[in-house]
Order: sequence, then C-alpha cells, then structure tokens
Amino acid sequence: MIEARSASLVYEDNGKEVFACHDIDLRVKDGEFIGILGPSGSGKSSLLYVLCGLKRATSGGVAFDGQDYSSISGEALAGLRLKNFGFVFQYPYLLGYLSALENVMLGYPNPGSKTKDEAEAQLRSLGLADKAHRFPHQLSGGERQRVCIGRALLGTKRVVFADEPTANLDHLNGMAVVETLVSNRGSGSLVMVTHDPSMLERADRVVTILDGKIHSV
Repeated sequence: MIEARSASLVYEDNGKEVFACHDIDLRVKDGEFIGILGPSGSGKSSLLYVLCGLKRATSGGVAFDGQDYSSISGEALAGLRLKNFGFVFQYPYLLGYLSALENVMLGYPNPGSKTKDEAEAQLRSLGLADKAHRFPHQLSGGERQRVCIGRALLGTKRVVFADEPTANLDHLNGMAVVETLVSNRGSGSLVMVTHDPSMLERADRVVTILDGKIHSV
C-alpha cells in the first residue's frame, strides 16, 4: 500500500548535508500495525512524515497504492492525505473554540448530513459521549488525545499515522491511548512512532531506526 524505495530526506545545515532519513526501503501493508522505534533525534518522525507525504523525499521515492508522491501536485497530495490518512501527534492539537464533537468533525474529508452522526458515534466508541459538547480546556490530557484519535479515524481512513501520541501521558494513560488506536482503527493500518518499546507490544512489526537508517525490521 505504502512503499518507500531508497527514500532519503536531506536538510542543509551551514552548508553541510544532514540526512534525516537515509536510503529507506520500507513497505506498509494493508491492516498492519507497524511501530517505528528509536531514541530522540534518530529520524523516526522524519520517516513518518516522508511515508505520509507531509514531507517529500529529497531522493528516492514514496508511493501510495502505486502513486508516487513526487508525481502529483501539492494540492493533490494534500487531498490524498485528507481522504486516506488520519494523524495523531504528540500534542493534542485541538481548536479551543470548538467542542470535542466539532473538533472530531474536522477530520471528515467530505462533510455532509451524516458527518455529525458519525462523529457522535466515534465519540461514543471512545467513551466520550458525555464529553461531546465540552471544550478542550474542560478535558483531561488523555481525553483530548482521544478526541484527536476520533478525528483521525473519522471517515474510515486507510492509514492512521501517530507521532509519539503517548509522550506527554503517564504510562497507564499512554497504554490506554495505544489500545484505543488499535481497537478502533477497523481494517486500517497504523504507523506509530515512539521511543518507548512497551507501547508497541501489540505491533505486528517494529522498525528500529538510528541516525536516519533502518537497523532492524
């Protein structure tokens, strides 16, 4: 489904090339939970951004369902992400002036008459039915992250990308977030970045990355 072929992401730092990712060969299969594990600065988040098209590979290629990201416009790539991908980040990025329900509804690629019903159903499945009309500042950290998960999953996404989604939570709440992601993704794939191997106990496969290179799969 997603395939990276000799993909590299290079930055320039004071005239020197710095590889955030270096010659990555990796395939994400349909329905797979793949963990990307590594210490801070190892390139794991950069790899996630390359796989989902938030950053284009400097060299090599990344394709989704056979369509290479480099062959389409930025607008078309953004549309591909909106339709097929959901995102959960380290910080629960929610709009403070919108309710939990309204924040979840933002994740729907084609808003329509059923969007609210589906968003409400998503919140019920996440145990947040009674918090639907609360604003982010009225929710706990774990609840805010679950709202982000609801937004990421709305519309039956093919892949959910999670970048350190448990980093700002205690271990118990972190495990609950992972369980929520795994249990509610349906038939979609999950790609999760973390520095904590205990968060990947249910992963189908764990990729270890160091210095921008894959060291084990």
